[in-house]
Amino acid sequence: MKSIESALETLMFNSRWLLAPLYLGLVLAILLLLIKFAKELFFLSVGIMQASSGDIIIGILSLVDITLIANLLIIIIYAGYENFVSKMHTGDHEDRPDWMGKVDYSDLKIKVIGSIAAISAIELLKAFMYADKLTNAELGWKVGIHLTFVISGVLFALMDRLNPKHSKGKT
Repeated sequence: MKSIESALETLMFNSRWLLAPLYLGLVLAILLLLIKFAKELFFLSVGIMQASSGDIIIGILSLVDITLIANLLIIIIYAGYENFVSKMHTGDHEDRPDWMGKVDYSDLKIKVIGSIAAISAIELLKAFMYADKLTNAELGWKVGIHLTFVISGVLFALMDRLNPKHSKGKT
């Protein structure tokens, strides 16, 4: 019976490597975002002389939005891989982010919801730039969705702060 238990535990422990292709897929998603960013930047640059200031602001907000999503993916890739698959052996590389290896699952939740709230805020700002083209109901839904993300973030942070196990090491 002990050998069956040991085999099961080994299988379950090694199953974490099934996550590695998912993180690789997220790396490819960043490449897709880079292509989308280049396309947006190109069209913004080409149309700069004919564009209104509102169109330029919307274009720049779109670039910021894409960048925030890419940053979010990097956080998820690094923290997720290190927390659930394996440590990244980058040595003392000067470009290694300070937070890498220090973001646990709780920190990751807070970073993800914070990033989602920031992305939602940019989308809301873009909607307000063209508020005259949206109905009050559409604007209301956008504000409601954004507030849901913000409130969720505050509640996640509050739960994290109230957890004595996690907050003990942070004080």
